[in-house]
Formats: sequence, C-alpha cells, structure tokens
Amino acid sequence: MDRKKKVAAMAAVIAHIKTDEDRQSCRENSGAPFPEGPVSVKTFSNAPNLWGLTGRQAMMQANTMMQLRMFK
Repeated sequence: MDRKKKVAAMAAVIAHIKTDEDRQSCRENSGAPFPEGPVSVKTFSNAPNLWGLTGRQAMMQANTMMQLRMFK
C-alpha cells in the first residue's frame, strides 16, 4: 500500500510540472498570458452546496461503516 502512495504522489508531481511547463511554453510562444483568463469572483457563491455536502456525508458514512466491518 505504501508503494502505491509513493507512485501516486510522484505521478501528481510529474503532472504538475508538465502543466507548468506547458503554461510557460504557451506564454513564450504567444507573448500573451495563459489563454484561460482569471476566474471570476462571481462564479463562486458564499451559499453552501447542500447537495454536495449531503453526498460527501453519505460517502464518509459508508466508508466508516466499511471500516467498522458492518457489512458482513
């Protein structure tokens, strides 16, 4: 299990570095900033996402039940 975590972490770092290199090459080639403009503040709201929270709670509860070996 520990080896899988190491491999996943290394893959994430490599993907991050590759994305950063792509951004740098895009900036150098076009002379303009990265094509994806800045994220608008209005796209995020202060209201909590109730559907998302409910789904997350259900997943966490199911995970806890599996860890406590309730499904046998």
